Amino acid sequence: METEYGDTESQRTRLIWAGLLLGLGLGGFFDGIVLHQILQWHHMVSDTGRYPMTTLKGLEANTLGDGLFHAATFVLTLVGLLLLWGATRRPNGPWPSKLLVGLFLMGWGTFNLVEGVVDHHLLKLHHVRQVSEHQGAWDIAFLIWGAIMLISGWRLAKTAEQELDMSATDRRGGKRKRV
Repeated sequence: METEYGDTESQRTRLIWAGLLLGLGLGGFFDGIVLHQILQWHHMVSDTGRYPMTTLKGLEANTLGDGLFHAATFVLTLVGLLLLWGATRRPNGPWPSKLLVGLFLMGWGTFNLVEGVVDHHLLKLHHVRQVSEHQGAWDIAFLIWGAIMLISGWRLAKTAEQELDMSATDRRGGKRKRV
């Protein structure tokens, strides 16, 4: 089925899921690489009490948890890339970069919000900055960062879709849709 963009609905759906999954995966990679490995602020299960970062057994369990986390983010990124590949066959030129960047930000922001609420607050697996007197402040800042990315990404993607609507209407020679 052709949409107002001159594309099939499945291409558009693939692009949306591709952007969101790539954002989730890249958000996870950033968290795992920067916060877990480079800064070593926390590991996957560093606050459970059973696996302290200061013992060999704790470090082994946390390294395994981090590895499984990285494997999951790799799968999200790979599926996102495959979907993006399938969405590139667009008859009216390339998708706007603004749309894909907006979707990336939405996915990354969603990652921060879900990971922050679930791992930091509900399951209490770890905190953003495990060894800090202000763990709660770091956890809240992580959620705020995620919310800012999600909202900014949504606004960017919405703007890009409005521009696509307007250009599709212009190509058909009709009046522009009100958005």
